[in-house]
Amino acid sequence: MRRSGALCADREPIFRTSLRLLSRFACPLVGLRFGGAPSCRYCLASAGSDCGSGADELAPDQRPAPEGDVLAPKSLFQLYFAVRTAPGSGPDDAIRTVTTDTFKLRADTRIDLTTDWQLSLRGDLPFVAKDPLNSSNPSGDYLYGVGDADLQAALIHDIDARWKAGFGARLITPTGDDNLGSGKCQIMPMVGMRYSMPDVGSGLYFEPLLRYDASFAGNPSKKSISDLEFAPTVNFSFPDGWFFALYPEPDIRWNFGPTVTGQTGRLFLPFDARIGRKFTKELTVSFEVGVPIANQYPVYDLKTELRVDMKF
Repeated sequence: MRRSGALCADREPIFRTSLRLLSRFACPLVGLRFGGAPSCRYCLASAGSDCGSGADELAPDQRPAPEGDVLAPKSLFQLYFAVRTAPGSGPDDAIRTVTTDTFKLRADTRIDLTTDWQLSLRGDLPFVAKDPLNSSNPSGDYLYGVGDADLQAALIHDIDARWKAGFGARLITPTGDDNLGSGKCQIMPMVGMRYSMPDVGSGLYFEPLLRYDASFAGNPSKKSISDLEFAPTVNFSFPDGWFFALYPEPDIRWNFGPTVTGQTGRLFLPFDARIGRKFTKELTVSFEVGVPIANQYPVYDLKTELRVDMKF
């Protein structure tokens, strides 16, 4: 895609100045001013303007943004690799760091029911490597195998050009070994909405997503799961297919269930951000990092995720 030209200053209303300042300050903070990374000259051209970037010429659902979004379903195949560290049980009741590597195959499909209703279906098959220390693995070696597979369905409604809303549920099955999975069946109902702001910035939207993770059945010796998960996603699109998203995953959590190793309270509040590039209409690559801000309920100490999305 070609890079955007100069900002259309003659068409820029005064109320957009605050967003321009935000984009100028945000880019250095997330390291977007190196190499081939996008310029901070965020295109704020309004609809009908002829000064937008190549990204602005795409349809709204094709502009640079995280793929696999619940409220923007697409038919795609995703390769996912993640590394997470979190507190785990050590010898003599000490706490040690446990590392979990996950390679996941994901398939999404979108079914258009009407012009403004879509059904989104998803399936995940994870392969896990983890180094827990327990009676079945006293040396703390890495264990390898299939993790907990899941299926998800969501119904999405396009209310108008700006608003979307949807709801759905994810079913997680205990297909993984007790050392690699939760050992429980889990149901995860979810609800979300999206507000797009094309007059403020091309590809800019705010999307809060709320879901609840509850376990049932499965291994009675494994801890039950009961936590509330929230993602206040904000996406910024840049020229040349780049995007930057804050809180693209529902990692903000409040634990209602039993305490876990290292827990001192109920809240987990991380800083979570994803940067990526849409190379073509079919190929998107992104990298995500999460670190705790409030770690009363330790979901992770560090999270890194790489995604390669191929639409079909």
